Amino acid sequence: MRQNRLYLDHATYHTTSRTIELRGIMATKDVKQLFEECLKKALAKYTFELCNYQIMDNHFHLLIKVLPGEANISRIMQYIKSRFARKFNYLTKRTGPVWNERFKDTIVELADNPRLYLCNLIWYFATNPVKAGKIQSPFESWWGASKAYFDRHFKPYVPITLHKYFLDLGNTIDECIEMLKAIVRGEVWI
Repeated sequence: MRQNRLYLDHATYHTTSRTIELRGIMATKDVKQLFEECLKKALAKYTFELCNYQIMDNHFHLLIKVLPGEANISRIMQYIKSRFARKFNYLTKRTGPVWNERFKDTIVELADNPRLYLCNLIWYFATNPVKAGKIQSPFESWWGASKAYFDRHFKPYVPITLHKYFLDLGNTIDECIEMLKAIVRGEVWI
């Protein structure tokens, strides 16, 4: 029996979903671009903050902040996943499910140390393609937006909103970046 999802109207959700049978159906540039277009469409349709994203070959991670009185996380995720599945199946002339299961989520604000948890999530998103052998450094960009948290000049293809917890790490973006780097290196505990 599945657990009921917790809905908060001001929460930041780390969501993830895997492709059917963990197939690498998102491995090509065209399919990753299709997913990014679905994210853009969701941002145009609903009012929420996309704080980070990472697209891998067989799954994705999103960091979404829902806003009071706006669409909940289930509605946003249902739109993104179903829009992608319809487009993907149409373009590849296939039928059937694209996603392995219902999306998984955790709420950042419910962590014991939400700011530290957010910093660790940013690092996790950034290191995911490194672990997969797609890039050499987490400070590079590969189908995601984490680099925006480490390089103030980087503009991801899908616009993101830098999270408030990150912006509270310093008085300037450069101070925030340096503090984030110190946190993920284990030099500073917050």
